[in-house]
Amino acid sequence: MNILNVRFCMLLVSVGFIAGCGKQERMEAVQFSKVLGEKKAVFANASRSEQELISSAQAWCGGITANGAGRGVELEQNASVAGQLAKSAVAISNQLSEVRQAIDGQVLTEEYPRGVRNELIGQLTKRQRRLQDLRALLEQAGPQFLEYQGNKAYKGDSYPDGIGKLDPVLRASKDPPDSLGAAIAALKTKYGLNDNEL
Repeated sequence: MNILNVRFCMLLVSVGFIAGCGKQERMEAVQFSKVLGEKKAVFANASRSEQELISSAQAWCGGITANGAGRGVELEQNASVAGQLAKSAVAISNQLSEVRQAIDGQVLTEEYPRGVRNELIGQLTKRQRRLQDLRALLEQAGPQFLEYQGNKAYKGDSYPDGIGKLDPVLRASKDPPDSLGAAIAALKTKYGLNDNEL
């Protein structure tokens, strides 16, 4: 009888411990989801701006590779556009950095929420690297347009090698995924979270 009581008590302690762990994990998931929800607007704005940047840069770069960099005022305009696009890439990367820092600042001890966070940080980092590559190529191309102005052999039908490098990068670019929305959905599904909790 005593052995049965001891075993029953141990079973209750085990169940309580497991339930407690599940509760802790769920609380972490709720808190993490709230942080993601708070950064949703910043993330959406960054994604929208990134789509616009890629679309604008593709059209601009495509026109130059098809027709050349132009002459005179056109060269100055192209140098200016390259500078503006590079600044946009920096601004978007800064917005993504704000989101990434908020996510990185979460203290998560449970495996599943940590896995979701790591995946999300990986995707944000990849996007920021792509934006940095775009910025570097644009900043390289800008002064090259102006160099053509002093080149008497230049006839307006060629373009800087910075544009030649930029073009395939832009062609390979796709719309950014809603990785933040996917992370929130994964946490909601795993832990049965509802909107009232978030």
